[in-house]
Order: sequence, then C-alpha cells, then structure tokens
Amino acid sequence: MLLEINGLTIAGPAGTIVDGVGLTVAAGEMAGLVGESGSGKSLTARAAIGLLPKGLRASGSIRVGGVEIVGTAGERVLRGLRGRRVSLLMQDPFSMLNPLRTAGAHIAETMPGRATREEVARRLAEVGIDDPSVAGRYPFQLSGGMRQRVALAAALAGDPELLIADEPTTALDATTQHEILALLARVQADRGMGVLLITHDLRVAFAICDRVSVMYAGRVLEQGPGTSLAQAPAHPYTAGLLRALPSVEYTLEHLTGIPGSVPPAAQVASECAFAARCDHATTRCRASRPPLREIGDGRLTACVHDTLPRLTARDVATGTLPTGSGEPLLVVDDLVKRYGTHTALGGVSLQVAAGETVGLVGESGSGKTTLARSVLGLVTPDQGRIELDGLDITRRRALTRQERARVHRLVQCVFQDPSTSLNPAMTVGATLAEAATRAEPADRLAPGDLLELVGLPPGYATRRPKGLSGGQRQRVAIARALAVRPSLLICDEPVASLDVSVQAHVLELLRGLGRELGTAMLFITHDLAVVRQIAVRTVVLFKGRVVEQGDTATVLDAPAHDYTRRLVAAIP
Repeated sequence: MLLEINGLTIAGPAGTIVDGVGLTVAAGEMAGLVGESGSGKSLTARAAIGLLPKGLRASGSIRVGGVEIVGTAGERVLRGLRGRRVSLLMQDPFSMLNPLRTAGAHIAETMPGRATREEVARRLAEVGIDDPSVAGRYPFQLSGGMRQRVALAAALAGDPELLIADEPTTALDATTQHEILALLARVQADRGMGVLLITHDLRVAFAICDRVSVMYAGRVLEQGPGTSLAQAPAHPYTAGLLRALPSVEYTLEHLTGIPGSVPPAAQVASECAFAARCDHATTRCRASRPPLREIGDGRLTACVHDTLPRLTARDVATGTLPTGSGEPLLVVDDLVKRYGTHTALGGVSLQVAAGETVGLVGESGSGKTTLARSVLGLVTPDQGRIELDGLDITRRRALTRQERARVHRLVQCVFQDPSTSLNPAMTVGATLAEAATRAEPADRLAPGDLLELVGLPPGYATRRPKGLSGGQRQRVAIARALAVRPSLLICDEPVASLDVSVQAHVLELLRGLGRELGTAMLFITHDLAVVRQIAVRTVVLFKGRVVEQGDTATVLDAPAHDYTRRLVAAIP
C-alpha cells in the first residue's frame, strides 16, 4: 500500500480540524477525496506529505511507502520522500511554479541525476507538450492548461510512486479539464502510480476514480466505488451533494443546495457531524458519533440508519426560464479587439433582451472576458458598436458625465472572486450603503434590505468579508451590484470556484432575481451544466468569434458546430 492513513487527527489553536480520518491508496489506484470547503481535504493532503502549516499538529498514523511520517519522521526523512516517493500537484500552478524560472528549470530541479535538454523535452512530451521550446518559457507566457501540464511534469520529474493532486482542474475550462484528467489517468496507468485526487467536483471524482471517500467536518462519512456512490449514495450528505449538481441534460425546476454550512470538527466531535443539516436526523444521530461501518460491496457509511427514504441523486422536475420582453437591452455589433498581433474579438455580435439571461460559453482565450470588459467600459474596442438601452457606449470616454452615471446604473458586474469588489477593511453594511448612493433616490435600498434580497440576515451588515464564507461573500457581491438596481448584470464565472451546494444556492438566487426584478444577465461560464440552469439562450465563442448561438436546449442537445460538440463531449 503506497499510502495508509489511520486515525489521522489534525489540531490547531482553535481545536480539532481533522478528526480520525482513515484512507488508503494502492499502487495503480486512483482514489478520490471529495467534500465541501472546510471539510479538511487539503489539510489531509498536506499532512500526507509532511507540509502542514505552522501551528497545526498531526496525530494518528500516516505511512508513505511503509515509512511512518507522523511524529517520527524528521525533515531529512521527509525531504527524501517528497518528489521521489510522493509528490504534490496543486490547484493553482502559480503556487508551484516560480515566475522567475523557466518551465524546463522547474522540471530539471526535481529530476534524479543530471537533467539533459533531451530528458526535459521527454518529460514535457509525457504530459502532452510536444514543443521543446516550451522548456525555455516562463509561467506567465503559458496558458492555464499549459501551466498545469508543466506543473504536472515537474511533480512527476522525481518519478514518485504516489501523486497527491489537490483540485488540479478546478480553475480550468471544460475542454482543458477533460484533457488534464485524461492525461492524469493515462500517466497514472502507464506508470502504475497511485493517485489521491482531491476535488469538490463530484462529476470529476466519479468519472475517473476507482474509489471515493466523502469527507465532511474533518471526518469521512462514506467510502466506496465511485460508480456505486454516484448511483446509490448511502449517506444523506453524499445524496445532498448529488442533488445539488446542475444537470446538463435538462433545466431543473429548483436548484437545491444543502442548507447551512460545514461546522468546525471540534463542535460536532460527539455526534453525527451532518446531523444539523440532515432531514433524516433523529436523537439517535446526536447521541454519539456514528462509526464507519460496512454495508457490502466495498461500501462504508457513517450513517446510523440502515435504510433511508428517497436517497436518490435528484428529483427530476423540468423547469422553465424567463424569456425577457423581446426588446433589446444590450446590442453588440461586429465587435473587434486586438492586442498587438492577437485578435481577442474578431467581429462578435450578440443581443440581450430586457429581462433575459444569455449564456456566453467558451474555453479560456475565447474572448468571453474581453467582451465583458468592453461592455463594462474597461476595454475600448478597435471596431464595432455597443449599445445599451439605446445609448452608444462603445467609447466610454466620449460619454458625458450624465451619460456615464446612467450607464453605471444600467449595468453592473459580478465577478468570480468576490474579493475583487469587496473592501476587506469595510463592513458589509458600509460597502452596500456606499454602492447605494449611486442609485436613483427612489430606488435606494438600505443595507439590510439588500441583504434580505440575496437571502442573508440583515445582521450581516456589521460583519466584514473575512467573517463570511465564500458563498456568503458572493451573495454580498451580488447585493452590491444590485444596489443601483441595474437593468443588466454581467456575471463573469460567478459560481466557478464555489462548492456544488453553495453553487446551487447562488444559481437559484440569480434565477429568482431574474424572475422577480426583471434583471437581464449576460452570464459568462465554461460550465455547460450551469448555463443549462441559468440561460434561456446561449452564445458559443471560439477564438474570438461566435460559432453558434440559439436556444440553450437546442445548442446543448443538438450542437451544430464541431467546437460546441467538443465542449459537450468534455463534460465528465
């Protein structure tokens, strides 16, 4: 067994964070570890490679290739294991790659023996980079997918027996994610290597993992073959995560996330950790901590109930989305934007009607964000026209002061990372009050009313962003954008980095705002399942050009363009 974790507990100044975790990874096995943010997945991974942050201590047992590393292994022993017996691949390749070192230098420094140019080129070829000149490039000169391939090559350069991949595809578009996952599976099979894949994307885990462990509040609640867990979850938490997944096949009537949030492990040490969020909880669930128990076919569950009603992945109920008024609110006509010799937008045209949500999909580099920045006035197009509510806003500097103020009220943006629009030094209430000053006097809402609009208690107005969860911060960012009562929201990957349950809550919130306020949205995403749930029409961008557009169901069910077909085929 390459990795054996038994009774792993990680504690810090605030108490226990990981509480009694056990899992194994064998040679040639792809094991998955899934769960919401705050479950302890990444800390478990860091403990397995001896890289816990300062102030945290581990107890229990972690054996890597038969070597015990908890409590007995010094830094010298750990350095001998890292890179050679076990290696780590992280979500953000920038956290692994020094911006001042070339791709080849990163690979060479972790290779055993003297690294030749030919050997570096061979290592790049193993991860699908056939151009040897990439070895001489710096991380900022590479695309996101290329950086992740280089990071993987560097992680594999020491020929490890075990690879721990921590969210390696979270920030990637669908086609690049598909390529990286296929690459990871191929390399793992070719080398006979063990892989521990950590992710909050259940589709990814169930698609490629032999076994999956579901983690929650510092402990494992369910384990078993990925296919079995996907088809018949035995724990209410696993079932809740599956129900929250957006479908790419049909529009759900309701998107259902799990209410509440993950509690600290120390608060639920003597009961079922999921009891407070579970519809099936009884006094028995809170009386003591349920152990993992076998239920057959290699399955383990920490639920005390032998049978539970309706532990199905989802209740299928097809819903509809608002189609808008038909009157064009946003008109983009033949938009062109070049950066030097690179054409980011090559004549893009689209429309968004009042009250309508239009999806904008495409891989990284397709021009989605450049289009959004052009509409927001952050980029000036080289050619073409942008019209918003009858006003030509193509060149924002040419507008009068009164026209710019009107545009500010007409269009707002919700970004992927809410920290880009929330000042960490200001309370939520102060942020919302400041934003509301730009609204028309008759439309101004108090901070408490804005918070209620996005489903948060008015008392959150006294908090600062750091005191909120990721989903709560995104709701505040949406409230800030709504403070001026805009007619159009530009949503740029607003749920890409959220857990599946929080994602469901935010998507349902945005759908409700469209219905209740009549707010139009241009929704940018690389996730086709998300676009199915939010957008009545979809525009597909490829290399700066619109290759397909139309009713979302038609585009996804019967794509006419080869590129759209590749996007649909890339869904795990």
